[in-house]
Amino acid sequence: MTRVLLYTGKGGVGKTTSAAGTATLAALRGLRTLVLSTDAAHSLSDAFDSEVGQEPTEIDDLLFVQQIDAQRRFERSWGDIQTYLRSVLHMVGVDPIEAEELTVLPGAEEVLALLEVRDHFRSGRWDVIVVDCAPTAETLRLLALPEALNWYLDRIFNAERKVMRTFRPFLSRTPGIPMPDDTVFDALRRLQSDLSDIRTLLAGPDASVRLVLTPEAVVVAEARRSLTTLSLYGYRVDGVVANRVFPAAGADNWRRQWVAAQRGILEDVADSFRPLPIWESPYRACEPVGVEELAAFAVEMYGGDDPFARATDETSLWVDRHIDTDGRTYTLTMPLPLASASELELARHGDELIITVGSYRRVLPLPAALARGVVAGARLDDGRLQVRFAPRETARPVSSELPSGSGPLESAQELAQGLTAEYHLAHHGHEAAIGEGR
Repeated sequence: MTRVLLYTGKGGVGKTTSAAGTATLAALRGLRTLVLSTDAAHSLSDAFDSEVGQEPTEIDDLLFVQQIDAQRRFERSWGDIQTYLRSVLHMVGVDPIEAEELTVLPGAEEVLALLEVRDHFRSGRWDVIVVDCAPTAETLRLLALPEALNWYLDRIFNAERKVMRTFRPFLSRTPGIPMPDDTVFDALRRLQSDLSDIRTLLAGPDASVRLVLTPEAVVVAEARRSLTTLSLYGYRVDGVVANRVFPAAGADNWRRQWVAAQRGILEDVADSFRPLPIWESPYRACEPVGVEELAAFAVEMYGGDDPFARATDETSLWVDRHIDTDGRTYTLTMPLPLASASELELARHGDELIITVGSYRRVLPLPAALARGVVAGARLDDGRLQVRFAPRETARPVSSELPSGSGPLESAQELAQGLTAEYHLAHHGHEAAIGEGR
């Protein structure tokens, strides 16, 4: 099965070099390899010192490179919908140039570029696909978009189509705004299916993300936030690349100070990202360019590790059933490494659990067994969010006092103190909010 590796990090830390080097190493090990970029900076051609086209271009034995044409993918998937939206804006008097800009969905070009990754994965042509992603902030929005748009389309699609079928005979006789035809709805259905495919692939066992950083406090802080956010959306992070590390050997007094400063930060990196492997790459006089230099870069960085092995750490959602003194309960457990209770908010709305970490939010559909129950409590313990669900007939407001004594509660940040979904519904309507101090 094809292995998919996505590389991202703060701009300028060497993610393109890391992605290109990894792909080169894969080809040298006899794996048919494709490396492609969703980054508009088009840096792969610079890394390989070779022209890169919109289709896979072979630049060495078993090594192919592609620069995705995001605009072409966007027009293919969004074109029918965009044409309809432009016609609506034209009917209400919007300038054509402004209408063109208003119908471009922010982030859609980049996320639809990932359809190229999906198509290559399905083709069975490749052993390894390496993706050079945009800088961290853009990548996080990119990876969050499939689920967010799919959630939206799932809610509007069926209702909108039923309404149109009912009222189209009447509305068609009324001059004014044009009604969407089946072409538009079919395009929405295709888009919804495409987004589901992307989500399934990137959150599946064959794909994982690698964070690239340099030993600088600001860069490491952003990498920590990225790990938490990627886990929030159910994506696996299976390693960290620490780039531009000053070698200690032969250092003069000036460089020894840099070595000491970087070593302290790297110790913090090891503590923060444990048990993920930390692959270090030494500082070089110039960026590695070309197949030979990129291969040497990757060999030195990975050492004896196998960078193409499947990730073993489970970072997706799972449900654990257990028996306690109140009877049958379910615990939904979700990894949120490095998250703190102060930035975490939970809300229950119908059959969905809304999880917010900082400025990022995920709407999580609940399995049927959990949706039938009520929230009995939640806590953040050692990088894992645990939300307890109890049968509706046995639920009651829980005590706001934290249990005393030894055990995991001493290190846990207790959430949902004194609340159950039923208790909160009675006071605040249809949405139950769960958060520390509420």
